[in-house]
Amino acid sequence: MRVMGLDYGEKTIGVAVSDEFGWTAQGLEVIRRQTPERDLQRLKELIRQFEVQELVVGLPKNMNNTIGPSGEHCIAFAEMLKETLHMPVHLWDERLTTVSAQRALLEADVSRKKRRQVVDKLAAVLILQSYLDYQTKR
Repeated sequence: MRVMGLDYGEKTIGVAVSDEFGWTAQGLEVIRRQTPERDLQRLKELIRQFEVQELVVGLPKNMNNTIGPSGEHCIAFAEMLKETLHMPVHLWDERLTTVSAQRALLEADVSRKKRRQVVDKLAAVLILQSYLDYQTKR
C-alpha cells in the first residue's frame, strides 16, 4: 500500500511517496502552488499514477505543542483533501523537518540554489518516513 507525504507551504507543496510495502519514502517533486484547483489536480494525477491509498500531511506545531497560523492552514488543507479525495488523510507532526532537511543539504554541500529547489521535497520525505517508521513500530 503506497502512502503519499505532503509538506504543505505558502508557495510550494513538497511531495514524497512510499514504496509499495510502505517501508521507505522517496521524494517526487515540489509543486509550485498556483490555484487550489491546479494544485489539487496535480496531486490527483500523482495519486493515480502511484496508486496512493493514504495521505500524510505535515502539521507544523510550535515547540510548546500549540498550533499556529501555518498549522491551521495545514489542517484546513488536510480536511479539504479528505472531503475531496475520499481517502484517509493523516496529520503528522513535522516540527523541525525543514530545519533537518536544510541541515542535511548543507552537510551534503548542495548549492543554495539547488537547496531551495529540493528542500520541500526532502521535508516531505522526512515527514513520510517518520510516519512510516511509527506505523511499523505499532
